[in-house]
Amino acid sequence: MTSLKHAVTLILMFSFGACKPQTEKINGVSFVASKHEIDHTNIKPVVKVNANYAAIMPFGFIEDISHPDIIFNTDRQWFGERKDGVIQYIKTLRKHNIKIMLKPQIWVWRGKYTGLIKMESEAHWQLLETAYSRFILEYAQLAETMKVPIFCIGTELEKFIENRPEYWKNLILKIKAIYKGKLTYAANWDEFKRTLFWDQLDFIGIDAYFPVSEAKTPTIEDCLKGWEPYKLVIKTMAEKYNKAVLFTEYGYRSVDYTGKEPWQTSRASGGNNPLAQTNAMTALYETFWHEPWFAGGFVWKWFHNHTEVGGLENNRFTPQNKPAEEVIRKQYQLQ
Repeated sequence: MTSLKHAVTLILMFSFGACKPQTEKINGVSFVASKHEIDHTNIKPVVKVNANYAAIMPFGFIEDISHPDIIFNTDRQWFGERKDGVIQYIKTLRKHNIKIMLKPQIWVWRGKYTGLIKMESEAHWQLLETAYSRFILEYAQLAETMKVPIFCIGTELEKFIENRPEYWKNLILKIKAIYKGKLTYAANWDEFKRTLFWDQLDFIGIDAYFPVSEAKTPTIEDCLKGWEPYKLVIKTMAEKYNKAVLFTEYGYRSVDYTGKEPWQTSRASGGNNPLAQTNAMTALYETFWHEPWFAGGFVWKWFHNHTEVGGLENNRFTPQNKPAEEVIRKQYQLQ
C-alpha cells in the first residue's frame, strides 16, 4: 500500500511542468529597507528563522495615482530604498547564504493604493511608461549584474496593466533581454486571475492576503476551511499556465479578526492577538507548503533591527519576537 501511495504521488507531481518537485522551497522574508547599512548582526535573525531567501525592495515614489513621474535613487530616500543600499544589502545577505528576490516597488504618497494608478490622458500614459521602464530596467540590469536568482517586475499595479497590456508585454521582452534569471510579478490576491502575462514569466506571483476567517481569534481549522476555495483557483491557475505559484508576500497582523481583511494596514488600533496570527500562519503553511506546484513565499515583513521590533505589544504584520516567529522557524526548517 505504501508503494502504491508513493507511485500515485509521483504521478501527480509530474502531471504537468509546474509540478516538478522543488529541490528547495523558497522560504523567504520581506527584508524592509532602513536608513542604514546592515551587517551580520542584522542577518543572524534571518538565518535563525531558517530563511533561505530575502526580498529586497527598492522604492520609486509617485506623487499621486494620476501623476506620471517616478522619483527614485535620490538622496532623500532611505539608504535601503536606493540602488547603493540594495547592493550593500545583497552582498551582506549573501555572506550568510541568503538568496535574493529583487522586488522594486512603487509607493504613492500618502499611501494610496498602487493598484489604482491610472493616467488621465494618452500623453501621461506615455510619460508613465517611460518613467516605469527607466525605473524597472535599471534594477533589472542590477539584478543581472549581481546574478540575483529572482526578479519581480512590479507589485500590485492592476489598473496600469489593465489599461496598457501591450506596454507590459513589451516591457517583459526588454527585461528578458537584460536579465537571465527567473521572473515574477506580485499580483494582489484579488488581481492574479486577471493578470495577462503569466505565460511570459516563470512564477505566478501572488500577494496572498486572502480573507479566510471572520472570527475574532480564528482557529487553524477555520482558516484551513477558508482557504479551500482559493486554493482550488490558485491550483487551477498553476495548471493553466504550467507555472509554479510563488507568494511574493504573505502574512497576518497579530490582531483581532486578522483573517477577515488581511490586507488591512490602516488600522493601527485593535486588540493584540498573537494567537490569531499564529493560527492563520499555521493554516497557510498546512495548505500550501507541501504542494509540488507551490514554490514558496516571502513573509511580510521583516525588519533589520530585530531586537527593537515586534513583540507581544505590537499588533502589526511583523512576526518578529512573537509566537509566529517560532511557527515560521519550524516550517522553514522542514525544507
